[in-house]
Amino acid sequence: MRKLVRKTMDDCKPSAREIRRVAALAARPESEIDISDIPELSEEAWRNAIPNPFYRPVKKQLTVRLDADVIAWLRKQGRGYQTRLNGLLREAMLRDAAPKRRRAS
Repeated sequence: MRKLVRKTMDDCKPSAREIRRVAALAARPESEIDISDIPELSEEAWRNAIPNPFYRPVKKQLTVRLDADVIAWLRKQGRGYQTRLNGLLREAMLRDAAPKRRRAS
């Protein structure tokens, strides 16, 4: 039988030396940072970007009240109705967060 070990960021506290180094770096003005070897990305480069395939959003459990017919419609489609509901909500969120395109007049 294996023992499951869980670590959190609290278990990995930085040393006083590391804290001083980070503070010293944060205090430096941006003009002192050499970024000459890093090409600036254009808007075109970001348009072709893809999401990280390993990204998994953190799930939170909550209680929500939905209309009975909405729940029946989701459940009628089979197993995974909560996952489908999450997908529908995510689509709506991304659609709402997307930059609005203005109509050409």
